Amino acid sequence: MKKIFYYIMALALGCSQMSCSDLLDQKPQGSLTEDDLTGGTYETQIFNMYALLRGYHIVSGNTALAIHGMRSEDAEKGSTLSDGAATGKMFDDFEYAASNGMIKSYWNANYTLIHKANDVLEEMKSNPSLTGGDLINKGEALFMRAFCYFNLVRAFGEVPLIDFKVETVADANIPKSSVAQIYTLIDEDLSNAESCLPRTWEAQYVGRLSWGAARALHARTYMMRNDWNNMRAAAEDVIASGLYNLNTPYETIFREKGENCSESVLELQCTSTTALPGSNDIGSQYAQVQGCRGAGEWNLGWGQHTATQLLADAFEEGDPRKDETLLYFIKTGEDPSTIPANKPYGEKPIANADVIAKYFNKKVYTDPALRTLYTKSGYWVNIRLIRYSDVVLMAAEAACETGDKTNAKRYLEMVRSRARGTNGNILPEVTTDDQNELREAIRHERRVELGMEFDRFYDLVRWGIAKEVLHAAGKTGYQDKHALLPLPQDEIDKSNGVLVQNPNY
Repeated sequence: MKKIFYYIMALALGCSQMSCSDLLDQKPQGSLTEDDLTGGTYETQIFNMYALLRGYHIVSGNTALAIHGMRSEDAEKGSTLSDGAATGKMFDDFEYAASNGMIKSYWNANYTLIHKANDVLEEMKSNPSLTGGDLINKGEALFMRAFCYFNLVRAFGEVPLIDFKVETVADANIPKSSVAQIYTLIDEDLSNAESCLPRTWEAQYVGRLSWGAARALHARTYMMRNDWNNMRAAAEDVIASGLYNLNTPYETIFREKGENCSESVLELQCTSTTALPGSNDIGSQYAQVQGCRGAGEWNLGWGQHTATQLLADAFEEGDPRKDETLLYFIKTGEDPSTIPANKPYGEKPIANADVIAKYFNKKVYTDPALRTLYTKSGYWVNIRLIRYSDVVLMAAEAACETGDKTNAKRYLEMVRSRARGTNGNILPEVTTDDQNELREAIRHERRVELGMEFDRFYDLVRWGIAKEVLHAAGKTGYQDKHALLPLPQDEIDKSNGVLVQNPNY
């Protein structure tokens, strides 16, 4: 398990000072090598920020999974009725409480990373001779800040815009800024990051932020705003770059051998060692939170963030992505012949009898040999945050909404063709010229291609169909106000009237 560039704390850096744009033109074809980097002044801070980004409350733990996934019709809390009952009420049933500890953790973790980015960026302002390596670090810090503000603006709407170094607690006690102001900062940060970050990295720095990650995230932020023209431009820039492709078979993407494959645009690096088999210092709990909740050899995790029958039923007949998204299991005492063996290892996990889940998330299913070597909890599983298929589907959706049905169908077929593989009897090409039918086909494709990953709930919100879909799924507690979470009550109380709670809470 190589990876983890950010634990190499001593990089040999040597090169003359250069501008951000110069970095994109270096040989070979924009690939950054050890000899191209300079400086190193800010690297310890930047590496620490990667660890925070991978942290439990921003992307890898049940906090993020609840906010991004459990609120949709395709996922639910899972586990047992009693385990995390408050999480179920909050995120499955939409009984929002401003005192909920998970929203406080999400708020605090994202702002902690924002403050770290602000500290680095403030230091750089006083440095008159930033090196090429420093400018890459600047791009990384800008990306981190934009990523976290995108998390916050989607979750809470208006939030305090802190784009400066905080010297005292009072400095951060400011009113909320408008959603438009937050997105203005996100746009500025990502545009600047795109100009600073390299297109590729030498293999030893796998997973480090690149131009493609920044441009793809920018497309996603435009997508949340239904800004079709800018969304399409950003997505098509990534496609035209030729840096990524859909050549990796779908059944390989989420296995260990598929890490950092040809469609990996943004992938957080995790690992494990025999010395540190279950360490958050070098790994994450992303697989543990979602792993099979069983006993003995099947005690693979907490069994949370589980797929619903509605998601299972959404796949077209014969779609191989179904078996790569749903982990089939039986409960203690049940007949193993009632479920198929899970590929590629032929296992039939056994969950505890009181588990309420219908399926576990197969996209965190681990190699049994590595479970034996390290730990059952899968601390080494990388977190795929942006895949190239997501970018292609963003281009398809934007093309459809701007009336370019030809390219919308072309992009859609790219994704369906990869999923189809050599089986021409499944997943027929979408040929309709009716915009409404094409729109629904693209939305369906996002659902099944990206099932149990991130942001299905936010898709429903931006399409304006969250109430309709969630009520049909039995999540009748959802009302329009639930598109936004309440601000953490602790933050409201500490502000002494400066922060105002979201409407209707």
